Amino acid sequence: MKYSMIPTTLLLLWLSVFNGVTTALTVTAGDKDSVCAATSQIIKGMLDYYDGSEYGGVVGMFKLPYYWWEAGEAFGGLINNWYYCQDTTHEELIYASLMAQRGENYDYIPSNQSLTEGNDDQSFWGFAVLEAMERNFTNPPDDQPGWLALGQAVYNTIWARWDKDNCNGGLRWQIFTWNKGYDYKNTISNACLFNIASRLARYTSNDTYAETAKTVYTWLTESSGFITLENGAYSVTDGAGIANNCSGISPEKWTYNYGILMAGCAYLYNYTEDQKWSDEVDKYVQGISIFLDSNNVMYEQQCQSSQKGCTNDQRSFKSIFSRCLAATAQLVPAQSDYLMKILDASAEAAAQSCSGGSDGVTCGLNWAYSGWDGNRY
Repeated sequence: MKYSMIPTTLLLLWLSVFNGVTTALTVTAGDKDSVCAATSQIIKGMLDYYDGSEYGGVVGMFKLPYYWWEAGEAFGGLINNWYYCQDTTHEELIYASLMAQRGENYDYIPSNQSLTEGNDDQSFWGFAVLEAMERNFTNPPDDQPGWLALGQAVYNTIWARWDKDNCNGGLRWQIFTWNKGYDYKNTISNACLFNIASRLARYTSNDTYAETAKTVYTWLTESSGFITLENGAYSVTDGAGIANNCSGISPEKWTYNYGILMAGCAYLYNYTEDQKWSDEVDKYVQGISIFLDSNNVMYEQQCQSSQKGCTNDQRSFKSIFSRCLAATAQLVPAQSDYLMKILDASAEAAAQSCSGGSDGVTCGLNWAYSGWDGNRY
């Protein structure tokens, strides 16, 4: 796989996750040195929000308003940067953070997050561990669980929460009964489990994981009503409350749901070589046009143009979307050219938005806007 593919998505990751500033960027999409130089600058700005090395800070955590799950998202991206840009600058920080947030049972349910952690939150740290596993990142000592074992622990705990008693299956959004959203089943939690199971199947060649992935996917596409096929393209909605058998589906459509599902299908296609999964990938590819402007620059259509704007969480969804598009381009070569057009166009547009604020280098929310759009990303 060429270096030109993934570093482009690294740029999108850092521009999407953190509302920080960076130095002015000049990026040529597809040029490894150009993009890796840009990501290096953006990472420096991101770490201004990291307080794990400060007195009273928590290793692996960022300052408010950034949540625990977004830290998992960020460290997964740092692993990609370590691997593709061959940048070892933050290797010790990545390792320390993945180890510190494992939790007492080595399953990424640390006690300091028990009041807020949901299935999707746990999954994003699971994704980071799977990145470490797949990229052969420095493993823990032999007397402690390695990245594979930690990824399996995330899978085991989430799969154990599969709820057959409501809506004929599916995961609830939240883990703990006291959290708002415990009575809600959403696409993201189930998509994450599907993606994790697919990746473990591919990595271990263990069909037990593939069977779990198929169970989750069948529930999403056939039982829940969260995913529907419209003119050859998938429409992916947010979820529904368990009352009335998950009727009354929330219609919101988010980039990360499409991306995580698409990539999960791509991992299964790469593992099984079954054309069915390639066909499933294509249905998501056909559906993502709602997130692209006429120049193939991505935007979060559900919130980006609304009066309320995007929340801190929602601002990061395009980063996940970008990484998933890149993984799909790798695993399903037939989709590579089109997905890379999106990634390249979006990366160059995102970089040029970093030209505003009082310092002249603050990045904008609307990447299609010429220069800074006045909204601090």
